[in-house]
Amino acid sequence: MPTSSDFWPHSGFSLTQRDSDARLVLTDDLLRAWWHRPEVAPVAESCTHELAVHAALLAKPRLAVSEAELAVFEDADARDNYRVLLAWRDRLLAATSLEAAYLDIFRAGTVTAPPAFIDQLAQIIVHGMLDGAEEALQVRAAELFFRPQKVAIEDGAVMLADAATVDLHASGGNYGDIGRLLIEANTKPRRVELDVIDQENAVTYWARNERHDTVVSFAYGRAALTAFCRVIEKWIAHFYGVAVVVRPLRAIEAKHWAWHIGLDAEATGILNDLYAGVELDEARNRRILSLFQLDFVDPSVVRPDVAGRPVYLACAMNTADILRIKPQNLLLNLPLASIS
Repeated sequence: MPTSSDFWPHSGFSLTQRDSDARLVLTDDLLRAWWHRPEVAPVAESCTHELAVHAALLAKPRLAVSEAELAVFEDADARDNYRVLLAWRDRLLAATSLEAAYLDIFRAGTVTAPPAFIDQLAQIIVHGMLDGAEEALQVRAAELFFRPQKVAIEDGAVMLADAATVDLHASGGNYGDIGRLLIEANTKPRRVELDVIDQENAVTYWARNERHDTVVSFAYGRAALTAFCRVIEKWIAHFYGVAVVVRPLRAIEAKHWAWHIGLDAEATGILNDLYAGVELDEARNRRILSLFQLDFVDPSVVRPDVAGRPVYLACAMNTADILRIKPQNLLLNLPLASIS
């Protein structure tokens, strides 16, 4: 059975190196892995110019490629895909580390990279942050940082399953030819049944860590929610070297609070409205999945107007019952004195 030392083997983390500050450094091997992506990997119809550029990039992944070299590609989609990946590569090369590149992407306010690239970058960083972790639930909870979750609420229990896996089952793709026949016949496949993992059986995650086929309970008092708090703490400590303590809340009791951070777009809007005194309608109120309180171990690192006061966090599902965590919000919106 795989162990905690070899989870997510295809994340790309194994292709990185660390600098003297334990930050992840871009390597030629990681760049080569991107040049093998299906968007740019040669196909039978690839022209000789495209084949030559691709071979040159595999030999020297940092090689400069001019617009003139791309202009002679016969396939317009291939030209566009190369431009996107070259821009992504150059942005990473301009940064001192992958963590610095991740911050720069959002601080600059010009997020032009495809979401899939940003999600993979987040996964690589999270993988490095959790390397050697022994708590399987923390690793499963960390998937929320780069994989959207489908939400199901049953009898007050908030259950999260990987959205892409649920879609695969629901489309019949998981059932091969039978599934396709069901779809063609307009017959709904059977209800998706995935395994729920909790503290008692969390060890089973290691053997299936890249299948994304486990469900966790995100309700107050459940172990997975606590594990998610530990991931948030590690994420902030990894980027800023700041110690925080995060704990789940049943409700925000304070009528006037100093600071809040929405962990996703939906929660950001909800918290902003609550802070402004706007009363939520029943539908929006139901979308709130979890609330948290974040406290700084050392109040001196916080802005003076927030020091000594809690920061409230929330996550919420959208109208399609999807939870899409934006881990960059924790970095951009944290009330640190050094970045205010």
